Amino acid sequence: MTIQPPEEDFCELGTHQSLPVVLLYVMPSFFLVVLILGLPLNLLSLWVFSHRLRRWTRSTVLLFNLTLADTSWLLALPFLIYFHLDQLYWSLGLPMCTAVRMLYHNYFYLSIFFVTCIGVDRYLAIVHPLRSLVLLGRRKTYLLCVAIWMAALVLSIPVASMTFIHTCPGSNRTICTLYILLSDPQESLPYSIFCSIAGFLFPLLSICYCGLRSVRELRRRPCLTDRHNKQRRLRRVLCAALVLFVLFYLPYHVSRNAAIVMRAVYPDNPASWRPLDLAFALEMCFCSLITCVNPMFSCFIGGQFRKEFHGTFAAMVSQCLGMQVSSDISKRTRMTMRKSGGGRSSLCACCSK
Repeated sequence: MTIQPPEEDFCELGTHQSLPVVLLYVMPSFFLVVLILGLPLNLLSLWVFSHRLRRWTRSTVLLFNLTLADTSWLLALPFLIYFHLDQLYWSLGLPMCTAVRMLYHNYFYLSIFFVTCIGVDRYLAIVHPLRSLVLLGRRKTYLLCVAIWMAALVLSIPVASMTFIHTCPGSNRTICTLYILLSDPQESLPYSIFCSIAGFLFPLLSICYCGLRSVRELRRRPCLTDRHNKQRRLRRVLCAALVLFVLFYLPYHVSRNAAIVMRAVYPDNPASWRPLDLAFALEMCFCSLITCVNPMFSCFIGGQFRKEFHGTFAAMVSQCLGMQVSSDISKRTRMTMRKSGGGRSSLCACCSK
């Protein structure tokens, strides 16, 4: 195994550069906002899945696993926030460093795979409605979800061999490396390209193929009402999936591969890496928003989940507002009683007469 040199971006934190500003201030602030917004949304979604939905369809199972993946990543996010807030000093050891880097990579492809499976599920329900019951029953859907978790884990195993803890020369800063920003791209470049093809390009092509086939099948059906309703639901699913791919997944893979390719093309010129490193760091911040967007994705394509989620959220808000109103009323009542302290004694005196 080749020992990589320390990452220039994490070791050189001069204030005159824009990348350290992103690493030290923008990234932890962004992650903190995502944690504050995303964790309650995903925990509420898990509660709705577990307690409010009695009938689970194939899409429900896939959406539940997507939410579970979001929640698991959000629970590990405080370690990254602490790392960036602590001036990129990593004090938790190599096993935790490896686990956090693998979890980030693993979660990203879990999200892609589950979104793709939701699109394929709609395709099977429309184009092969009877065969889909045999090909993808509820039990097979559970097995598919287990297979997706295992496949994403296997895809992320090479990250462990490219994750190191280094002490920066000239300082005592101990950093948790990120394989994308390693100086030597001998291992990271082929691995990143393979993940981009197997974990992004194939799912994207699958979504496009399933969408085109489903639309063509719906146009051939004679029942207009059923056709229009299913076309509308299909467009909703496909548009939501394509928005996730174009808005989050595509820029992430482009910026990641570009940052590694620049290291391979200009190995002796670290200054040429910085613009693409900056773009990738900003893209990492932006991609973390997907954990907040996925609950909205579940509401957008799941009608029953949307009703239960909105109902539960409205009940929680009204309960909180009701508690606040009752607290204000009780405060006003106590203040009134204090101001009219003699009123009770006079009233009792009148009653005694």
